[in-house]
Amino acid sequence: MNQPLPKSLGSNPAGTNQGAMARRQWLAQAGNGCGSLALAHLLAGSTSGLSFGAEPTATRQPHFAPKAKRVIYLFQSGGPSQLETFDYKPLLNDRFGEALPDSVRQGQRLTGMSANQSSLIMVGSKFGFQQHGAAQAWVSDLLPHTAKIVDDLCIVRSIYTEAINHDPAITFLQTGSQIAGRPSIGAWLNYGLGSDNENLPAFVVLITRGKTDQPLYSRLWGSGFLPSQHQGVQFRSGKDAVLYLNNPPGVSREQRRAALETLAQLQKEREIETHDPELSQRIAQYEMAFRMQASVPEATDLSGETEATFELYGPDSRKPGTFAANCLLARRLAERGVKFIQLYHQGWDQHGGLPGGISTQCRETDQPSAALVADLKQRGLLEDTLVVWGGEFGRTSYSQGRPSPQNYGRDHHPRCFSMWFAGGGIKPATVVGRTCDFGYNIEDRPVHVHDLHATMLHLLGMDHERLTYRFQGRDFRLTDVHGHVIHEMLA
Repeated sequence: MNQPLPKSLGSNPAGTNQGAMARRQWLAQAGNGCGSLALAHLLAGSTSGLSFGAEPTATRQPHFAPKAKRVIYLFQSGGPSQLETFDYKPLLNDRFGEALPDSVRQGQRLTGMSANQSSLIMVGSKFGFQQHGAAQAWVSDLLPHTAKIVDDLCIVRSIYTEAINHDPAITFLQTGSQIAGRPSIGAWLNYGLGSDNENLPAFVVLITRGKTDQPLYSRLWGSGFLPSQHQGVQFRSGKDAVLYLNNPPGVSREQRRAALETLAQLQKEREIETHDPELSQRIAQYEMAFRMQASVPEATDLSGETEATFELYGPDSRKPGTFAANCLLARRLAERGVKFIQLYHQGWDQHGGLPGGISTQCRETDQPSAALVADLKQRGLLEDTLVVWGGEFGRTSYSQGRPSPQNYGRDHHPRCFSMWFAGGGIKPATVVGRTCDFGYNIEDRPVHVHDLHATMLHLLGMDHERLTYRFQGRDFRLTDVHGHVIHEMLA
């Protein structure tokens, strides 16, 4: 790189062969020097076992001392009704059948599914609520197991979003933008903090098997414009937890190792020619896949868990691919240093038949969610594991369609909804935020999606304003140009 400038570069007359050759030679040497520096930078963080480009799995330093080392995000896809779970509104029962007052709605937009209704008829929850724990938090009778761990939770009843339809709303919660193409929150953490286990992905995705509702796209756990190795890796139930991970029939592990070494050398030569950093990322992913051939079967094998553990998580925990089994698997992955574990559970989009639908959803998720928190706590992991539970928006206090006290539906409601948090520096036995008596607007401590992301990053030791990536001429971040840490949530 420190090549002296040849005199011929500036002194030879234009058009002389000697001067032109000298200029080309100097530029080629300088270019190779720049390429060598770039390659050296990539190699500096290598933990891959190859001597080539594995910055991805290196552990990097947070901006300040973190309270949480990892995240388990229990995403309830479809929009759980806060009015049937954590936001008790007896006024809606008292005024059943009345139209929502215009003074409450304040002209706020509706979805196309209820915009043409002649009136917006209020309906209260069919289910009872009780106060629990030191904070006397209201919890629905649908969630008896969650009620038992309420002193470990911070329930936030004043989350709000700008998206009123599923795809942009889910995308917003996962990436900080309603428009597809941005990196997911797990990818940002992988990029910012690296991995604590070079034999497993830093970002793992688990989806409840057999559930249908709003579609889930792989871009929700994608890397967007970040290098591709930061994307989430989906683990599936069944024989092969990761598709195409095992060697084809007739190919031994030794042969696979030799093929990777040869491929790495070819990719290295190609990268020196093209200076394309994606080549080194690709080899790093191949290397990770090779190591995962041994680590994934061990991590996903639940056969060594005790009977008491299966009883804690409930009978579904013995059935691969259920939410309960995925919660148990999430604990195992957390023990093994996986940085971000994302569970998706579909089925919460109840425009009609809500009482029956939400009863099923709570039956599938209540016990394992509470068991995960309790299990992490008894193993000493909850202190530095942030557990998050919630969906993409809430539900309306009026019914979609004609209601009865026993059967009704609720439309999408972005203005306010509830989520809960546990561990990892979260203040336990706390309720943050308050909505109006109609359950329609926030009256105290609004928490925007960007605030939620800023707070999560803060607990992981990351300043959301400093975790940036330059793309297409500007610095991007998970929280865009918004977001504030919600200190009331912090221990």
